[in-house]
Amino acid sequence: MKRFYFIVAIAAAGALALTSAQAEDKLKVGVLTTLSGPPAVLGGQLRNGFRLAVKTMGNKLGGRDVEVIVQDDELKPDVAVSKVKAFVERDKVDFVVGPIFSNILQAIMKPVTEGGAILISPNAGTSNFAGRECNPNFFVTSYQNDQVFGVAGQYAQDAGMKKVFLMAPNYQAGRDALAGFKAFFKGEIADEVYVPLNQLDYSAELSKIAAAKPDAIYVFLPGGMGVNFVKQFRQAGLADKMTFLSAFTVDESTLPAQQDAAVGFFGGANWAPNLDNPQNKKFVAEYEHDFGAVPATYAFQAYDAALLIDGALKATHGNTADRDALRAAMMKADFKSLRGKFRFNTNHYPIQDFYLVKVAKRPDGKFETEIDKKIFSDYADPHAKDCPMK
Repeated sequence: MKRFYFIVAIAAAGALALTSAQAEDKLKVGVLTTLSGPPAVLGGQLRNGFRLAVKTMGNKLGGRDVEVIVQDDELKPDVAVSKVKAFVERDKVDFVVGPIFSNILQAIMKPVTEGGAILISPNAGTSNFAGRECNPNFFVTSYQNDQVFGVAGQYAQDAGMKKVFLMAPNYQAGRDALAGFKAFFKGEIADEVYVPLNQLDYSAELSKIAAAKPDAIYVFLPGGMGVNFVKQFRQAGLADKMTFLSAFTVDESTLPAQQDAAVGFFGGANWAPNLDNPQNKKFVAEYEHDFGAVPATYAFQAYDAALLIDGALKATHGNTADRDALRAAMMKADFKSLRGKFRFNTNHYPIQDFYLVKVAKRPDGKFETEIDKKIFSDYADPHAKDCPMK
């Protein structure tokens, strides 16, 4: 009997030593984002937001020192797959944070989640992974695409608009964007146009818009696409003839280039820099101090991704080996989100509030989106019911 207790004591001490050793090892996080071409402005915000959070927490997450490895997916699915395979096979990361674009998310889901890491998306949130293809090793700190796209649709419906012209890039998020709008708007669709990803000249589309004479346009044109379209739309004299509704077309990542051309244009969002809570005010001030720019949703959602990891690891005492315990800790979302209210649905997508935001020029000359009105409260995406996880 004494020998039995001696063996048990040694085993317990060994387990404690392993836990302590792991806590002392550096936590590895791979950040995959787009840092090439016009969309690099979005990817830079994601990278900066995550790094700022880690810096603010003393370069630790859940009490463990952190090594953050950043890679550029170049907005190419095959490149993205190679980068995440290196993350999980060579670097042995515990988490992959990213990407920006939904076509990249589609490509990396399997190699990351089956490779042993937990994937946290601080932006892309396609409908398929919210429903039947939901994944226990996948968490989202942004939104399900349909949700944020529905903001403008609900607003157009409530405002009594009769006819709206729709436009988006021809890829999954673009199709989600227009589907999300149409789910809430019951009026006439003047036209539904899909353009190539990264198109920069919109003269043909602007002619169609002018001829259609809609009450409003609704566009999803992220990054450089949005910069060019907004300028061309304003130059074409259409801004005074119809309401400009959008998602991720006029935001803090594009406004430094769009400037006055975007003032008064509307977007849908789950956050804005002027959201009135202490943690958000602190974040915005620190981001502007460190990077000389107003943060966008890409930055705040990446910041929240770091807070999510930190909160979960505090609950597991730094242990990432027990994946069931880690996932359970992440589901609790034990952190103070910059957006305020935040909780996960059964599909690991957030339940949160959404707002109509409007572009404004601040007294200091910088541009930002500001909350115009709340459109949805505690909004859960419609695909969670199809997710087999409970």
